[in-house]
Amino acid sequence: MASPTARTYLFVPGNRAERFAKALASGADAVVLDLEDAVTAETKAAARDAIANWSAGASDDERARVVVRINEASSSHFADDLGLLREAGLGRAMLAKTESASEIDALHEVLPAVEVLALIESARGIAAATVMAQCSGVARLVFGTLDFALDLDLDIAEQSDGLLHAASQLVLASRLAGLPGPVAGVTPQIDDEPRLLADLAWARRLGFSAKLCIHPKQVAPIHHALAPSPQALDWARRVLAADAASPGAARLDGRMIDRPVVLQAQRTLQRAGH
Repeated sequence: MASPTARTYLFVPGNRAERFAKALASGADAVVLDLEDAVTAETKAAARDAIANWSAGASDDERARVVVRINEASSSHFADDLGLLREAGLGRAMLAKTESASEIDALHEVLPAVEVLALIESARGIAAATVMAQCSGVARLVFGTLDFALDLDLDIAEQSDGLLHAASQLVLASRLAGLPGPVAGVTPQIDDEPRLLADLAWARRLGFSAKLCIHPKQVAPIHHALAPSPQALDWARRVLAADAASPGAARLDGRMIDRPVVLQAQRTLQRAGH
């Protein structure tokens, strides 16, 4: 399986097989082959066939980086989507419009080994997030901000205060369940990098640690923004050096180096791959 700490999840319509290789080459940590919103009801069967055909010729590494966004558990397409995962041997599913633990259980009754990314897009989903995060097989929570805003009749031309409570609920639910930080929703403005980075910064301040992408050009700016700055890396190295020289009693730049500071320094270096 790909790392559960992926930073970027890039959507590709499941019926556009010619785009799969480009998505995998984009540098995105995970590629989401979409069977839900990006595919009309009339082309969902063709999309499942396209994913199955791709999977048959894909390498293990490519398959490990793929997540399939399947239709919600109440959909007439749900059973066929699960059939695709089983027959293609794909191990990760993003379950659209997840609202209850029973929906996750319904998936695992058919495919007990599949990792689930619960895509939460409604008030009901937020209300059940703490329970769903603790379900066996759930790897991560994902915030579907556009559909959530629609559910609550919010205008999110800018990041709305109406999203704050729901976003915080997902962060807390993830932490209580021992999951990685949740995945922030999409930025639909493809050619607006400042907006993309502003959306990411807003989510990061709340505790999100990854983001959904809808175009390959969004991937690199997100990775760059999430990487620790040279100044942060220098600070982290100096903290660890000071702690090693005087464990439990170190000072740096006039500040005591206690355990939380040491752990933050270690985390900063880990984020940079050190």
